Amino acid sequence: MNHRAYLALAIPLTISTMTTPLLGAVDTAVVGQLANPAYIGGVAVGSLIFSTLYWLFGFLRVSTSAFAAQANGAQNEEQGVLAFLRPFFVAIIVGLCFIALQWPIIQSAFLVISPDADVRQFAADYFHIRIWGAPFTLMNYVILGWLMGMAKMKEALSLQILINVMNMALAFLLVHVFTFAVKGVAAATLISELTAFMLGAWIIMKHSSSGFRLPSVKKIMDTQAVQKMFQVNKDLFIRTICLLVVINMFTAKGASFGTELLAANAILFQIHYIMAYLFDGFANASSILVGRSVGANDRTLYERTLTLSRQWALVMACVIAAVYFLLKEPILSLFTNLPQLLDVTLGYSNWLVLYPFAACFGLVIYGVFTGATEIAPVRNSMLFAMILFIVVQMAVTPIWHNHGLWFAFIIYTAGRSGFLMMYKSRLDQKLFANDQHPLPS
Repeated sequence: MNHRAYLALAIPLTISTMTTPLLGAVDTAVVGQLANPAYIGGVAVGSLIFSTLYWLFGFLRVSTSAFAAQANGAQNEEQGVLAFLRPFFVAIIVGLCFIALQWPIIQSAFLVISPDADVRQFAADYFHIRIWGAPFTLMNYVILGWLMGMAKMKEALSLQILINVMNMALAFLLVHVFTFAVKGVAAATLISELTAFMLGAWIIMKHSSSGFRLPSVKKIMDTQAVQKMFQVNKDLFIRTICLLVVINMFTAKGASFGTELLAANAILFQIHYIMAYLFDGFANASSILVGRSVGANDRTLYERTLTLSRQWALVMACVIAAVYFLLKEPILSLFTNLPQLLDVTLGYSNWLVLYPFAACFGLVIYGVFTGATEIAPVRNSMLFAMILFIVVQMAVTPIWHNHGLWFAFIIYTAGRSGFLMMYKSRLDQKLFANDQHPLPS
């Protein structure tokens, strides 16, 4: 495994995983060209609700990718199929529950965030359209995770390019041609998610090397395997709850500063998502390679993956920070053409220059732990980082207001990296307990 081979895996994965932030970024950018900042606020709140719902079950992609990679490393086709089917059924059930519970979900969200009346109405319009795509979005997580884990990069990349291009075209058409405003961007995302699901299901059925033969129900419901899946997913679920507590506290506190700062923070947070998902492609590459090394009991591949992960995490941090610093004004202008809102956003924009350096190791090394399906350290590091955010935010926002909020977020992000790196030596010992040669630190 050399740099070229690592990048050959990481770059397509980066492009593939960029779908999640780009969907929200496109929605924000399209309505950001309209006259009222409340449009951006409405989409920000609506997107936050869906981020909360979907991130709670984001483990469907992460764990599917890890289990599929281990099956691929062990060259076990039946286990590869099972790695898809088990979370797929969970995705269907959870998605239907979201639709059934849509009214209490949105009312609970409004109680937490307490947006202004206009923002509240636009957020409700956005939510009640996109919620119908919940089952398809979660099933897409499983489809994408399985394709990544089974190293079907071309199929995963094609699927994600489709959903992005379709969403951008439909959002522009429905908002600026048919003037549907917030409802238009929500409908565009819904149609794109449904189309991606249909294409993804077709790809898996038609292009699986085994013809995707269904195992018996007994094997699908194997007690030990199902328990392992739910143990991994439980820890990822707790990790995601911690993440969402931070994001929701951040958004709610920003909303308390007024609609204009809520809109400015929403724009910056969309850029933060894009940065995070640029790292996520490298994390996914590390997860797949570690999954293969565990499945094949290949220590050499594991060691090399650790080295490459650290090196490219730092390289990506430098590149992302430099590009953003040099181009931040034209980047921000893509999200809004309102001069006053642009000025406010620029006033807080430099916090994102620090973000890549605070985040890089935590976001990329996270993939090493998920690939090994050792998620307890990920859970613990997020718990510690969440507590750190709450303490710092409470201490500094009364003094520095929105700058204090961003300071607390950067400290939390650095904490995620630092706390997770503390568990690295324990992971080495657990995976290679019988090997007498220590792994490099």
